[in-house]
Amino acid sequence: MSPALRPGLEFTWQYTVPSKATVPQLYDDIPMCTDMPDVLATGYMVGIMECACLQALRDYLDWPREQTLGTLVSFSHLAATPPGMTITVKGRLAEVEGRRLRFEVSAWDGEDKITEGVHERHVIDAERFNQKIAAKAARTAR
Repeated sequence: MSPALRPGLEFTWQYTVPSKATVPQLYDDIPMCTDMPDVLATGYMVGIMECACLQALRDYLDWPREQTLGTLVSFSHLAATPPGMTITVKGRLAEVEGRRLRFEVSAWDGEDKITEGVHERHVIDAERFNQKIAAKAARTAR
């Protein structure tokens, strides 16, 4: 992790909502969900916010050796967004504590503010992490 990664880093990232991100498409195997409105699913919105924070870290990590994993999400979902609209995420790195990174983020769909909240990520050594996951998978495969 670069020593230049410090609180105060601000970023903007855009993402166009695909059809697969709507409630009926994302949960097409769950009764009742297919009858829900064709709007951005909250779970997918959370993923967009995570990806925005990840993109902001691009120049500060020794990728792919160093990566980050989301460990906390706390977002409100304020407005519905149909597929095809472009979301603009604005964020700020609020804290760096060891390997923990805390972001304050919000997003708009061009018409409305759709979300705001906080997100935390932890910097990991990808090889070490993948070895632990492989060992866990091997233990549960028995």
